[in-house]
Amino acid sequence: MTKTPHLAPLAAAAGAGGLSTREVDRARLAHDASHYLLRPQAVVTATSVEQVAAVMAAAGRATPPVPLTFRAGGTSLSGQAVTDGVLVDVRRHQQDVEVLDDGARVRCRPGAVLRRVNAALARHGRRLGPDPASEIACTVGGVVANNSSGMTSGTAATAYRTLDSVVLALPSGTVVDTAAPDADALLAAREPELHAGLLRLRDHVRSRPDLRRAVEHQFSMKNTMGYGINALLDHDSAVDILAHLLVGSEGTLAYLAEVTLRTVPVLPHAATALLVLDSIGAATAALPTVTATSAVAVELMDAAALRVAQRDPRADPVLRELAVDRHTALLVELQHATGDGLAELVAGAEPLLAGLSPAAATPLTTDPRARAAMWQVRKGLYAAVAGARPTGTTAMLEDVVVPGPALTDTVRALEGLLARYGYDDAVTFGHAKDANLHFMVNPDLGDPRARDAYAAFSEELAGLVLDAGGSLKAEHGTGRMMAPFVRRQYGAELYEVMREIKRLCDPRGVLAPGVVISDDPTIHLRDLKRPAQVHPELDRCVECGFCEPACPSRHTTTTPRQRIALLREAADSGPERRAELEDAYDYAAVQTCAADSLCRVSCPVDIDTGAVMKQRRAAANGPLAQAVGRRLAGAWGTATTTLRAGLAVADHVPGPVLSAATTVVRAVVGERGRDLLPHVDGSLPGPGSPRSRMVGPVAPGTHDAVFFPACIGSLFAPEGDGTLGAGAAFAVLCERAGVRLAVPEGIDGLCCGTVWESKGLVDGAVLMAGRVADSVWELTDGGRLPLVCDAASCTHGLASIGKRLTGPAAQRWARVRVVDAVTYTREVLLDRIDVPAGALLDRLVVHPTCSTVHLGAVEDLTAVAGAVAREVTVPAEWGCCGTAGDRGMLHPELPAGATEREAAEIAAAERAAGPFDAYASCNRTCEMGMTAATGRPYRHVLELLEEGTRPAAGRA
Repeated sequence: MTKTPHLAPLAAAAGAGGLSTREVDRARLAHDASHYLLRPQAVVTATSVEQVAAVMAAAGRATPPVPLTFRAGGTSLSGQAVTDGVLVDVRRHQQDVEVLDDGARVRCRPGAVLRRVNAALARHGRRLGPDPASEIACTVGGVVANNSSGMTSGTAATAYRTLDSVVLALPSGTVVDTAAPDADALLAAREPELHAGLLRLRDHVRSRPDLRRAVEHQFSMKNTMGYGINALLDHDSAVDILAHLLVGSEGTLAYLAEVTLRTVPVLPHAATALLVLDSIGAATAALPTVTATSAVAVELMDAAALRVAQRDPRADPVLRELAVDRHTALLVELQHATGDGLAELVAGAEPLLAGLSPAAATPLTTDPRARAAMWQVRKGLYAAVAGARPTGTTAMLEDVVVPGPALTDTVRALEGLLARYGYDDAVTFGHAKDANLHFMVNPDLGDPRARDAYAAFSEELAGLVLDAGGSLKAEHGTGRMMAPFVRRQYGAELYEVMREIKRLCDPRGVLAPGVVISDDPTIHLRDLKRPAQVHPELDRCVECGFCEPACPSRHTTTTPRQRIALLREAADSGPERRAELEDAYDYAAVQTCAADSLCRVSCPVDIDTGAVMKQRRAAANGPLAQAVGRRLAGAWGTATTTLRAGLAVADHVPGPVLSAATTVVRAVVGERGRDLLPHVDGSLPGPGSPRSRMVGPVAPGTHDAVFFPACIGSLFAPEGDGTLGAGAAFAVLCERAGVRLAVPEGIDGLCCGTVWESKGLVDGAVLMAGRVADSVWELTDGGRLPLVCDAASCTHGLASIGKRLTGPAAQRWARVRVVDAVTYTREVLLDRIDVPAGALLDRLVVHPTCSTVHLGAVEDLTAVAGAVAREVTVPAEWGCCGTAGDRGMLHPELPAGATEREAAEIAAAERAAGPFDAYASCNRTCEMGMTAATGRPYRHVLELLEEGTRPAAGRA
């Protein structure tokens, strides 16, 4: 704090460890999804409304005041979540979700991610009204602060329209719960000037017919420019006006500590189609016909957007095979509460859509995978387009709306404007049903001429949209990007109303200066981001943040976006700062990366940050380490025997002694040594059994499948006394089902290779891949028979070894079908075995794993669980447990952070309804991680199935 003494009062208010000035923290959180880059002086981690109120009050007392900016998901696009003051991270500890009134309402802290809120509501047949494309990563706090809308919400189901109440903290430190019966009186008593001022502004606007008409017009369409002064017309009491002014205020008026929203019903039956028309004009002209189908969503994608979308392997074949010229697509979705109702809608829509004579079209499909693929392409379009931009350019996304009748003319005028400024690669997409267009240009802002051209383009764009009676921001918020244009859109009198609202709420100007309200006419052209090039795989990153909620290290060190941001920051720094960032990077980014590659699943431009972190581990491994890796791969059977012996000894050492001993040794060897020496305590299981004993011999050519028992099952004993373990349970289930298994010769010395891959021991991975491929080829009858593994991560590892093979070996391996035992059980065994009703569990909680996601096996896991239990619960907060093989033992803080939300959800469920009957997953180390996190005995789901299908005497 010596370099920043002015922050000492804020540090005291934030509490121990609540404020950080570490370079690595300031750098990793400097980057958000916008095209602006400001580096904060410090980062405060919000822990409670009282703490944030104290920090704001301290910032306001300072001379001069210390600027504060709130940040949650960091998915905002207009520069509202970046600052060169103090950044307040409201996501880390502010993620609680409470479903109320059987789902009719939901109470959320600001850091709750939309997708997880909707997962909690789905059990009640409800969802949030706002449905932005960034729902995978954006948070409730950001959605409310920006009044986000999305694909289907229109103007009726926005955050503003569905707001029930808020808990807010004003910059003065005053905290108000607007749901309290005396909330308005409390506001009047504690903030008399604010209370009186809001009523005065209410009466002023209402008394002027011209101002009233202007406000009503502005908010008759999607509109997030300036403050939501429609609250002055819609609400009477000062506290209700204030609550609704906070919606869309972008953190400039108060802190939203808690939000209660009314929900909307999920319409479970849906049909989706992609309609390709000859031009963007034809598409906009078709909108009256399309909306006549009662479509809840109509999404537009122009020719440039389609060319980018075609690169997505998940795109529909109709799109991938289209020879795009000037085409424009409309993604159309119908929804209904019942199947019969949907069928009626589809029957009415099909002739209307066919009558438009599309150049290409998919039928209205109800297939969940086909629909999900179409929506995934659309929702990831911004980031995918930005990721495909030319190197050195900046993705600038505009977000405009006009009255519906003006859309076609506006589109034509916009095409001309883009052409006049040379933006030939511009991409246009958006919510056509709402006349809300997004379009992206990619200027090189390092070129002064390009920067000046963009400034002139922005001025002309403002004239084009405002002359059509539209708004310059429909749903992305004003931010810095459009702050200079607020006065122009609303006129001088309504702009002064907004300035007075800001003064009343934040008289010292503490919160997010320059956002929404700004006297700087060029603020939108300053502090523009120009990302440094750091790695061919990572340079495509647009810092959208979609990867972050799935990252197991998000609560411990860094996320994929932050790993990339730190590399860019280091590359853009002087020697001293670069050295400091690089020194922190190994632990914060490389060693605490679980490398589960779920970031790739979430990334719209298909970046696998985990793979890059493994590359860095490999680069750090010198010839000696690679030689050790080769030696282990060649003698894995001996190594596993030795490890089992060590576990047998450790099993007899008291847990506290074992923990203390390894803690001391890890402290002695230093940080680098800790990445090789695990922390061990009493929770470590004893040794397992050799895999070669698992299945008896079968006559050559008589087996139905090849079984590859995972070595983690031989290293670690199963949970509980007298239990079989996953491999043995699978073998027994196959025997009961009449399925004959063969195990590769020398199985005790074989491995899927994940051990070597995760540590960057490339030579050992190559050697083991070759050994495995040679051992199973003939046994699978040249790929005719499946190769089945009993641990999901090992199944995923086996499926991936082809990348380490070359020539004929690689060609052969491509013909081998690797199947997880859970999937094989669902596909083959379940129909041949039976769980008697008396053996069914009542309640079972299931933890899917990162590997089940990669394998597409999550539904297989829940299906097998459903054969064992009457009620199966998959926690809404589930995610990668962070054990990552031995990574969690090397860095116990990684699984602790990764599992805290899921463990808390399970604990809350048990407080409400008592303990579950069993706890299941499908990977031994993940089961160990979840057992440690929850204190509950997690077992492989196949063990439970085996026990449920035992003869009655065996179950007894």
